[in-house]
This record gives sequence, C-alpha cells and structure tokens, in this order.
Amino acid sequence: MKAAFLTSPGTLELRDVPEPEVPDDGIVIEVKACGICGSDIRRWKEGPPTGSKEVIPGHEAAGVIIEAGHNCTGFETDDLIAIAPDIHCGDCYYCRKELYNLCDNLKFLGVTPGFPGGFAERMALTGEILTNGIINKMPEGLSFEHAAVSELCCSVLATHEKAGTNERDTVVVIGAGPAGCLHVSVAKHQGARVCVLEISETKRRMVKKFKPDLVLDPSSENIVGRIKEFTGGVGADIIICANPVAQTQKLGVEMVRKGGKVVLFGGLPKANPMTTLDSNLIHYGEIQVVGAFSYHPRFHKLALSLLAEVKLPAESLITHTFELEKINKAYETAARGEALKIIIKIGRQYK
Repeated sequence: MKAAFLTSPGTLELRDVPEPEVPDDGIVIEVKACGICGSDIRRWKEGPPTGSKEVIPGHEAAGVIIEAGHNCTGFETDDLIAIAPDIHCGDCYYCRKELYNLCDNLKFLGVTPGFPGGFAERMALTGEILTNGIINKMPEGLSFEHAAVSELCCSVLATHEKAGTNERDTVVVIGAGPAGCLHVSVAKHQGARVCVLEISETKRRMVKKFKPDLVLDPSSENIVGRIKEFTGGVGADIIICANPVAQTQKLGVEMVRKGGKVVLFGGLPKANPMTTLDSNLIHYGEIQVVGAFSYHPRFHKLALSLLAEVKLPAESLITHTFELEKINKAYETAARGEALKIIIKIGRQYK
C-alpha cells in the first residue's frame, strides 16, 4: 500500500509499504479521506515528533472497514467510520473524572510514535484504540470528505459549550483559518453577533461566506477602539483566540468586557509558548481567561450528526482536495494560507 511519511522538516515521502495486519481485537480500514489540520502544518515544519525518525501523519480520517479481528466488538466489515486522534488511558486521575481530553497519558493517531495516522491507504486500529479512542460510525448519507471534517468540528463545538455562547453575546474570533471560520458559523448558529479579526486579505475574503457581522484587519486599525464601538463601548462578551499568535491573546484581554471570557483556542509554538497579559484588567474586570484543548469524545458523534444534517458548513469549509500522490503540494498550499480546509482523497471514492 502507499503511505506518506514525515521524515524531516518540510519533507513527506510517499512509499510503498506492507499492508497492516488486522489486530485480533481490532480492525483494518481502507482510508477514503483525511484532512490536513493546522497542527499538521506546524509538525510538518518541525519534523517528526521526539523519539521517532518518521511518522505517518493525518488524524482527521474517514473510511470503510475491510477486515475485523475475531475478538473485535462493536464494529464489522463494511462499516463506514470516522476517526479522531485522541486515545486516553482510562486509568489516570482525569480519566476517572471523565475529563478524557486532559488524560495524563494521552496519545494521538498520526502523532505519537507507534500510532500511524491516516495519510495512507490502510490503517490498523487496535482494541485499545477502539475502546479508548474516538471512532464512530458515519451517519447515512454523509460523505467521506465531510466526515473527515468532524474532528475539527468537535473542538469548536466543545469551545462554545464551555463559553456558553448564546443570542445575547457578541463574539470576536481572532484568526480566520478553518477553525476560525467554524467558530463564526457555530456562534452565528447560537444567535450571537460575530466579528472576525484577520490580517490576511485572502482569509478575510474567504471568511465572508460564513456571514460574520463584521470583518476587520487588526494591522491597519485601532482594533480595541473598533470593538468598543461595535459593542456600544462595553467590549465583547467572548473572545476566541483561534490562531497561534501570542499578541492576539494580549489583545483579547484588552477587547473583552468586564466579566467576559477570553478563550485560548489556538496553542502557541512549543519553542515560544510565553505571552504577556494585563493582570490588572483581568483582576479588576473579573475577566475569565480559559484554555480550550481537544474535547470529550461525545462531541464526535454530535459533530457527525450535525454534518449529516447540514447544520455545519463542511461544503464551504473544504476549499481544496488532493490525491495522496499530491500530498506535498497539498501541504505547501496549506502552508501558504491559500486554502481553508484541505482534504486528501485516498483510493476509490464511492460515497
């Protein structure tokens, strides 16, 4: 079978490798679609993870089960499934509290050594992954490409549940990448007014199809003043920092109203994770600054259902598709910021 290996910074090698054997308690799937995530681009730039010479990336996959082990339960041949990357241990303090995304021993498909991802024609998923990972059957009528978007949708849905977004809120989304566009869509669906801040002219143009109320270029305006004006002098109820830029987190604290929430959705580069926030604004304004990382597994089934009901904008989000053989071109396109969501199509597409 063909599989793409991340071997060094900026280098993916497409190779012919042996097909995986079916685990006794697991499955083998024929991958049909796998999305490129912003975190995939960061890792592509950094190279393979620590402790590994190479890795098959890709953690937003969908496909069909072609073989099931004798002791596999809950899945069978010909099931169409969507996959998210998280695999929790089930035993640590956080797992016992059902805070699975905070698991002390969290592993990720396509990232953790020994857990190859979806940029391959086949994937083997062990019983551990089926039990403690996030694997769900696709709703009837949902395409593989749209199912592959479900993983990103999960993080966004979980963030808005945490923030309590509703029709009384004004939400500012900083960053108009795929996640930022989904944040706009979900916040609008909750009835909120939404402003987007984005320095890229290309992305400012693309985000408009998700119907934000206002789109601003933070590099050319007094952005705090514009947000105060947009909110009648009060400040936004919710700020979502949906990019990996420390300055936007500082800006978020300055734009939010007293008692409002600043959600750190986008992680900063591991080599430079520090930021500076005005602690007096946080203290005297009782501002909540909260992290948003991954999600409870229940959000995956919810995301698949909403995608099947066309309540999440997969069609608008996916701007480019590439065959597996063109994966280097796909990554380069994503890295240049020319696309929203890129899907790698793999093998014969029949759904």
